[in-house]
Amino acid sequence: MDGNILFAFGLTLFAGLATGIGSLLAFFTKRTNTKFLSIALGFSAGVMIYVSLIEIFVKAKDELVLELGLNNGYWVTIAGFFGGMLLIALIDHFIPEMGNPHEVKSVEDVNTGPTNDEYARLKKMGMFTALAIAIHNFPEGIATFTSALQDPTLGVAIAIAVAIHNIPEGIAVAVPIFFATGNRKQAFKLSFLSGLAEPVGAIVAFLILMPFLNGIMFGIIFAAVAGIMVFISIDELLPAAREYDEAHLSVYGMMAGMAVMAISLVLVV
Repeated sequence: MDGNILFAFGLTLFAGLATGIGSLLAFFTKRTNTKFLSIALGFSAGVMIYVSLIEIFVKAKDELVLELGLNNGYWVTIAGFFGGMLLIALIDHFIPEMGNPHEVKSVEDVNTGPTNDEYARLKKMGMFTALAIAIHNFPEGIATFTSALQDPTLGVAIAIAVAIHNIPEGIAVAVPIFFATGNRKQAFKLSFLSGLAEPVGAIVAFLILMPFLNGIMFGIIFAAVAGIMVFISIDELLPAAREYDEAHLSVYGMMAGMAVMAISLVLVV
């Protein structure tokens, strides 16, 4: 059990630290590879949507039906799924638009620089942008950790998908903070730290949720995780993928993500 906990925490740490990769890309590449980013974001969305609806939701339903009976178990699964969606939607709602990490940024934005009027606003908002990313990453950390704890193979797939979508979030943190401070090192540090919210989410899940992780709790958490991941995919990943490049590339990436996830789930049965 201790080995499983360490493995689950390691996966969550890996996923969270991918925000640092995004900030490095912003500072050490000349141009954004929009085609690759569009495909990668679509791929991540495909993995998340497929694994959420085909695997995680079904696991949640099976667990809750076993514990609560067919009718009650199904209703609690549905409530958990839409409850997860509502949670992440509320988080989005309370983050002001200019600090919302779903706003697409590219590497080229680093070199455009703010106007004089924007400078003061960005200086105030730079720290908040990192906080906004951290708030988004926190429930993702809980999702990755609990999934890996229940099913290590599933945890690996979720961690990779989360890591891919954390890369542009790292850019979203680094760009406005660099605008505000002119300091690449500080922008990277804050981007890196915002990603640590995911392993912090894992620690919270371990310290607070572990004593209560019976069949019913696992089922509710899994249903909520499915809702969170579907919402993130539809609200964040696919729109960002289409913003970065042509719509078809993101769709092809999504199809590839679903296919890879489907094949991997068959192979590990």
